[in-house]
Amino acid sequence: MASAKEKPIIGISMGDPAGIGAEVILKALMNPEVRQMARFVIYGLDELLTYVADNCEIDIFWRKISPEDIRNQSGYIYGVVVADYDDINWDTSRSPIKPSVTGGKSSMRFVKDATEDAINGNIDALVTAPICKASWHLAGFKKYPGHTELLTSLCHAKRSAMMFTGAPFRVTLATIHEGLFSLRHSFKIGTVFDAIDLTNETLKDYFNIETPHIAVCGLNPHAGEGGLFGDEEERVIAPAVLLAQEAGIKVTAPMPADTLFHNALSTGKYDCIIAMYHDQGLIPVKMLAFDKAVNVTIGLPIIRTSPDHGTAFDIVNTNSANPSSMIEAITTACNMASHRTNRPLITR
Repeated sequence: MASAKEKPIIGISMGDPAGIGAEVILKALMNPEVRQMARFVIYGLDELLTYVADNCEIDIFWRKISPEDIRNQSGYIYGVVVADYDDINWDTSRSPIKPSVTGGKSSMRFVKDATEDAINGNIDALVTAPICKASWHLAGFKKYPGHTELLTSLCHAKRSAMMFTGAPFRVTLATIHEGLFSLRHSFKIGTVFDAIDLTNETLKDYFNIETPHIAVCGLNPHAGEGGLFGDEEERVIAPAVLLAQEAGIKVTAPMPADTLFHNALSTGKYDCIIAMYHDQGLIPVKMLAFDKAVNVTIGLPIIRTSPDHGTAFDIVNTNSANPSSMIEAITTACNMASHRTNRPLITR
């Protein structure tokens, strides 16, 4: 791990090689100001990075090593290096720009190795470029709907949640990749309490906010209107809020989401909003900060951020991918590493 005088080592997993991961990584790291923040390890394909660099007219600024070199490094990592998986058969000029078994297997290897290095202290934080969930499915990794579930399993974390930063407000999701009609089976007091509690811990430990002020959305229209439009506010959310308040957390009672987000934007008085389901939280974030939003997985013993966009197969090889969200994800990871408190890495 980096000492107080050293720049942190940030690992970046390339994501699905058919997507825009390589492009946004290179465009972010070609910025000298970004490269000054840290030392970087890209887990991916050197040949693909070289191909993308040529297509985007970017000069080579990295050197190639092997993934095993990361485990053996002692002051070895400086600047930008690529942990190259040269055994992966990926034809950069002919491989299909769509979900594939090879894309799923490759992106899974990148993120698993990077996560293991973060767990063991070889890197200080992990930034993940987009994966294709369909590729993971094709490759047989049907157990994991996305990075969050995979990282929670790899880190043996009992709780985790998705927090989004970069908009005029932060948003944490109480539930993640679940269909709306499935929520009735999993929406419990602990679900909401965990999101509140993890958010409070994260804001204090990583964002230097001594006493976070957290707002909570209702699930139903008008936050249930006293039970007229559903009883989840009274039966699930309010008890979770009460538990959090009894634990000393500064958190509001459930409020209608449509007015809460407006109020948060106009007043700036909340450090984070807890949304009850995916689109309730993500629509306002992406409306206001589509190119700046960052996904932070909270509750893990490691730091993990990612840009808040997908693989964008439709614009691959067009030199039009916007690196802003990747830059923000890298910046957030660096800042979190510098503010890290009370979060020792686990080892095996």
